Amino acid sequence: MTSVAVVTGAGSGIGLATARLYAERGWQVVAVDVDADGLAKAGASDGVETLRGDVADPDVNEAFVALALERFGRLDAVVLNAGFGGAGALDSPGAIERFDRIIAVNLRGVALGVRAALPAFRAAGGGSVVATSSVSGLAGDPATWAYNAAKAGVVNLVRGLAVDYAVENIRINAIAPGGSATALTAGVIAHPELGPAVTRRIPLQRWSEPREQAEAIFFLTSAAASYITGVTLPVDGGLSANGGILLPPAFPGDAPH
Repeated sequence: MTSVAVVTGAGSGIGLATARLYAERGWQVVAVDVDADGLAKAGASDGVETLRGDVADPDVNEAFVALALERFGRLDAVVLNAGFGGAGALDSPGAIERFDRIIAVNLRGVALGVRAALPAFRAAGGGSVVATSSVSGLAGDPATWAYNAAKAGVVNLVRGLAVDYAVENIRINAIAPGGSATALTAGVIAHPELGPAVTRRIPLQRWSEPREQAEAIFFLTSAAASYITGVTLPVDGGLSANGGILLPPAFPGDAPH
């Protein structure tokens, strides 16, 4: 029997890589995004249906579950990846309005997605959710307080929901990506000072490819992770393992800085 997954934020970056990975491995996929051009890229893979919509809208979450059931007959996994950052300084004009929007997409969208999927998971005898948090949800970063708060909320939302629904064989986990080379981060990576400075703090001394994040997501929804629920897996090249006071070695034999 073919497995079925929904992937939100599937029009670019980690979401696009994830939708493609599931499709390559024989899953049927419903790809969701607000960006029509990005969805066209996701929909180019065989076995991928697309749905344009905003995950902050409860009706969109209900719609992606309904599409999975209508088109493929079941739902096995939901990857709640849609999100964005920003907000500016807390005391800047419009900051709270931007905060509300970040929370609506990054955090509320996860709760709505899980809620919408529950009936389909129950009908299938269980299911798996992976939400995208961030290393920014594990600690604070400069000028990203709203994103920090939203992604930290995802971490504890996953814990709480995992406890509530484990008895129904519904597993709920998250990943916490570190630097991932996507269109959204291209400016940082290319910056002559900021790019090398950020890379230098990553023990593996490089940014991840979106496919590497997708592999972690796939693992968490697979049978190989059947006894894992309520965890947030850092996929960050060791970034969150480092206390940050000293820089990690840059090459073999290098002394800590």
